[in-house]
Amino acid sequence: MALATASRWPRGSAPLALFVGISIALLVFFAPARHAVAAKAGLALTAPLPDRVPPGIVLRVGDPVTRWVFEHNGWDKKVPFRIEWAEITGGPDVTEAFHAGVLDVGFGASVPPIHAVWMGIPVRIIAFREYADRESRQAYVFGIAPKANIKTLSDLRGKRIAFSPSQVQAQIVIETLKAAGIRREEVTLVELPSSIGGDVYTNALASGAIDAAPIRADLVAQRYIRDFGPRGARILRHPPFRDDGGNIYVPETALADPGKAAALRIFVHYWGLGQAWINAHPEELARGYYATKRGLPLADARVMASYIANVSVPRTWDGAIAYEQAAIDTLGPETKRPRLDAAALFDRRFETIAGDAAAAAKGNR
Repeated sequence: MALATASRWPRGSAPLALFVGISIALLVFFAPARHAVAAKAGLALTAPLPDRVPPGIVLRVGDPVTRWVFEHNGWDKKVPFRIEWAEITGGPDVTEAFHAGVLDVGFGASVPPIHAVWMGIPVRIIAFREYADRESRQAYVFGIAPKANIKTLSDLRGKRIAFSPSQVQAQIVIETLKAAGIRREEVTLVELPSSIGGDVYTNALASGAIDAAPIRADLVAQRYIRDFGPRGARILRHPPFRDDGGNIYVPETALADPGKAAALRIFVHYWGLGQAWINAHPEELARGYYATKRGLPLADARVMASYIANVSVPRTWDGAIAYEQAAIDTLGPETKRPRLDAAALFDRRFETIAGDAAAAAKGNR
């Protein structure tokens, strides 16, 4: 196996990537490394969650979709604490923000919470969602470069594949190679972090810098084929394994603060309500957030909304824990990281909160 690092950002992604990278780096440099100090005097992680939020509590949250849903429904004004919203998304940026002590709540797929712990930042998952139709739907597909001559997954042998160790895309690559019977040394893994919009990967594919990359199966894949399909670009589904989980996760330092722990309990309740609201209002989400807020054409906005408007919020986390353990067991040996017990990543005091809220909201419709 060869691991390469991209020598430059693909065309069109450099300004944004550079701005985000510099911003996060400055936060890390100037902010205190709060995660490094054990919360010895704070709330124990086994103690019951407090019911009362004291005055002055602030939660710093980095999930733009949740922000829009909260503000659209007025929930940010109902909660007994202040929310400071941050435009910090994606596993690598959330991890950096946790490291800097400037974020309390992040959203990510299976790998970011695991990678944070591997980086020495103790975090806990406090809410989980998955596709309601996850048996038939994939969150990611493989984008194939126009001139890569890849028609099946077995053709990945000898090719250059995008690889981001701190994101779920890495898990997808490793599991796909195993399923196809391809050894790591038979491919070149190009270390390249994926952007939320997918532009880094799709630009690299279009330019021929890489041959294949796991990309979102939503608008990212549709745009890629729309723009580059006439030149020979194609999409391949990966083998049947799970790639759909989404986590709300927080640093343990936030949970050790009794006031923030109480606020997180309420936040997770409203987050569960938010998932039910999204399921019931995909058109409103498409028009209000993706079209008006993000500036997408309405047709594209509807595609994006449809991919997050059919989710389930389980009341029990046994399946979620198994999902995270699979990610640990896939990536740990391949990246030389220690094995973790996935159950220890979850704060089960929160287990039923979001699921109960989502079920109640669904029942009231």
